[in-house]
This record gives sequence, structure tokens and C-alpha cells, in this order.
Amino acid sequence: MLFNSYEFLLIFLPLCLATYLLVLKKAGQYASFIHLIIFSIGFYSYWNPIYTLLLASSVIINFYYAKLLNSTQNKALLALGVGINLGALGYYKYFNFIVDNISYITNETYHFDQVFLPLAISFFTFQQIAYLVDSYKGGAIEENFVKYTLFVTFFPQLIAGPIVHHKDMLPQFNANIDVDKVHHNIALGLSIFALGLFKKTILADGVSEYATPIFNAAESGETLDFFSAWGGALAYSFQLYFDFSGYSDMAIGIARMFGIILPLNFYSPYKASNISQFWRRWHMTLSRFLRNYVYIPLGGNRDGNIRKQRNLLITMLLGGLWHGAGWNFVIWGGLHGAYLVIQSYWSELISERIKSQKMYVFFAWLVTMFAVVIAWVFFRAPTLDGALSLLSSMFGQQGVSVPNAIYVRLSFLDTLGISGNGASGAIFVQTWAWIILCLAIAVSMPNTQDIFSRFNASLSNLSFDRTDACWPLLNSVQRFRWRSSKRWAFASALAFSLGILTLFEVSEFLYFQF
Repeated sequence: MLFNSYEFLLIFLPLCLATYLLVLKKAGQYASFIHLIIFSIGFYSYWNPIYTLLLASSVIINFYYAKLLNSTQNKALLALGVGINLGALGYYKYFNFIVDNISYITNETYHFDQVFLPLAISFFTFQQIAYLVDSYKGGAIEENFVKYTLFVTFFPQLIAGPIVHHKDMLPQFNANIDVDKVHHNIALGLSIFALGLFKKTILADGVSEYATPIFNAAESGETLDFFSAWGGALAYSFQLYFDFSGYSDMAIGIARMFGIILPLNFYSPYKASNISQFWRRWHMTLSRFLRNYVYIPLGGNRDGNIRKQRNLLITMLLGGLWHGAGWNFVIWGGLHGAYLVIQSYWSELISERIKSQKMYVFFAWLVTMFAVVIAWVFFRAPTLDGALSLLSSMFGQQGVSVPNAIYVRLSFLDTLGISGNGASGAIFVQTWAWIILCLAIAVSMPNTQDIFSRFNASLSNLSFDRTDACWPLLNSVQRFRWRSSKRWAFASALAFSLGILTLFEVSEFLYFQF
């Protein structure tokens, strides 16, 4: 069941919320937790009921195993527990990938039944690995099985994150719900959700029409010109941006309706002026997990610069592999690891005075965006050949041309070495109009965290960052801050209505595949 589907919007969410409030009022908070678990299991089983057994097994095993680790603090038991979780993840997510690579290396064909990826296994596995590790270290554990189950299965974050941490969530389940804030939380949650729905259905799905055909063309071996290739790559970059941002907002908004505050997962990453800042803003909960449970255990930056760079590369390679069982994801992770290494050395060469200059910040932003978009090509392309084909066109190897309808009207293009082609002029204009619109919104408008910052939109205290690349509309952030008013009620209702009206063909969120 998708957040952007009629079944969820018109049946599941209203029914779940209404009955939750009724149970909370009549039977109390503990009963309302059981109610949420039942609905969360139903939400998960909507795709494939059989995998509910996998989710339930994971919850039960990890709950009791964490108790054992907490009492024994045995390192071998920790390794076994982490291994069991990673083993399940490895089987379901990487078995087909491993078999295909063995077949390629040995030039033999191995016949096995196709293993299908259970929904959300990457998310609830990482979530519980963190719980096991912290239990081993002697951290506080949850004694109540119902509350632990809700921590793992709570449906707003179950399918595609954020990767919630037990230190953030369990205290909320142990605190008393403030009944006086129920109506405020619903109003706030609906407004955040409406904004996320608008991002997904209007912006992400709208610009996706100009990304998919280009990647399909590159995959089939078609020759693409410079502008078409860049148009497709940029369109996908903004599709993924608003798709993931929209999902993150919708998850936070839904959780808030039930009085739960989720961690921030997305904070205007396309405003970042270096790749390190990008990763502090993109998929923030995954970045936190990789830092705390991969990078720091590897040694972090404690053992000198060379090992620090090695640890960065290993962490990002594993982060790439987490996103998908394919070499393109490994390349994507490796590129970001290399970017971080280069930025680390570059940062040491540039003085703080130069870094503070607006021209330098803008140039650094431009380089960062260029690097991110290049890496997204590998992230999106189904095969390495398709990615390399598109990149060759992006670097001008297939020539630079524009549709004839535009070429004949701009005589100076000849002097720039730009020729005409038979592509559609209307699609060319629409593609770049969408890209310009999405770029303007991404870099100039305040994000959801800033808009709702007065009311703790998330567990983060981040708010409008004036070190961003000094875009013209940033200073107007105060005008966009949410308040309980008729104007905001109208704006939220409009965003929600527009989102509903565009649900002609429901599309999955891109991060569902991970």
C-alpha cells in the first residue's frame, strides 16, 4: 500500500487514525500501541502476506537476543546476532547478484529459484542491528515486547525509513501522550503530509516523464545528443530528490498525527556546497548509521589521514551496496567515497577566508551538483553499458545539437558548433522548463524542517542555514513558517487536493526498491 494511493488516503489512514483516537480515549495508551501494531502489520502484509512471517521472526529473535547480549556482553554472541541479521539480508537481497557473478566468472549456468526481495528488509535489519550493538554495549533496552514491536513495525517509517534509532523512539513510547495536543498534532501532521504528497505527485512524478525515456534510450544503445543526455540526467536527479523528500515528509507527517516525532531524514541536500555537507543532508539516518556502526568501528579518523580516507571509501562502498545488489550501486558508492576523499584534501588547502566568499561558495556548489548528478547516472542506469553510454553523450561525445524547430530560430548556434536534429522541440522545452522549476524550488525555497521549525517538525533542531549558497529567496524563509491559521489550512488543503487529483497512475516511491 502506497502513501500516494487512494486505498491509503481514503481508507487506511482515516480508518487507522479514527480508530486509534477511539482506542486511546476508551482503552488507554497501551491499547492504542497494540492497535497501531495491528494496522502496521496489515499495512506491511498488503504487498505480500508471506513476508510478514519474516518481519515477525526478525522482531521476536532480536528482542530476546538483545536481552541476552545486554546481560552477557559477549562479543562472540554479538557477532553471531549481527551475522544472523546480515545473513537474512544477504540471502534475500544479494543471492541472485552473487549467483549471476559466479556464473559470469566460471562461464557456467546455475539454476536456482529466483529470490524475491522482501519489502523494507534493509531498513528493519539496520534498525535492529543498531539495537543489538547498543544492547551489547550496556545501553538501556526495552523490556516491553509490545513497545519494541511498535518501534520496529510502526508503519510510517517501516517501508522506506527513516532508519529510526531506539534512543529516539522508545522514550516516546514510554512517555504519556498529551491528549490536549492531539488536535494540534493532527493539524500539523496533515500539513506536513500534504506538502510531501505535493512533492511526490506533482514534482517528482511530473519531472519523471522526461527522465525515464532518456535512460531507456541509452540502455537500448540509441545515440543521444548533449542536451538530451543532460536533460535526462538532471530530470532524474530532481525526480529522486522530490520523491525521497516527499516520502520523508509524508512519513514524518503521518507519524505526527499519532503523536510520534520521527528523525529528520532530508534537509535540502541540493543546497550543499561540498560533498560532505551533501551527506549530512541526504538520507541523514542512513548516514548516521554508517558513521556510527561502520565508519567509527573501522577506526574513523583516529589512526591518521590515510586510514581515515580508507575508512571513508569502505563505508561509502558498503553504503552503495546497501542501496542495491548491482555493480552500478557499488560504483555509485565508490564515486561518493572518492568525492569525500578529494574534498577532505581540498578543504585543507583552502583558507577559511576564501571558503566564506560568495563566489567560492557558488563555484563549490556548482562542482558538488555536477559530481552528484554524474554519480546519479550509475545509480539510475540498469546496466554499466547504459550508464557509460549516457555519460559519453553528457560529455559531448555524440555531438551537441538542438531540435530543428529551435535551431532555425537561433542563427547564432552555428557559430557555437551546435547543429539541429529531428527531436521534438516541445519535449525539449518542457524538459528544461521542468528542470529550471525544480532547481529553483530546491535551492531557493525553505524546506519542510524550516517551515515547521516552530513546532518541532522532527527530532532534529536544524533550521534555516545561512551558510547555504546565498540563493535569492532564502531570506524570505520567515514568511513561509507554518502556523495554525486559515491561510495555512487553505494552502495545505490545496496541496493535498492537487496531490489527489494527479493520482491517475500511482507510482511507487523510488526508495521502495532498496
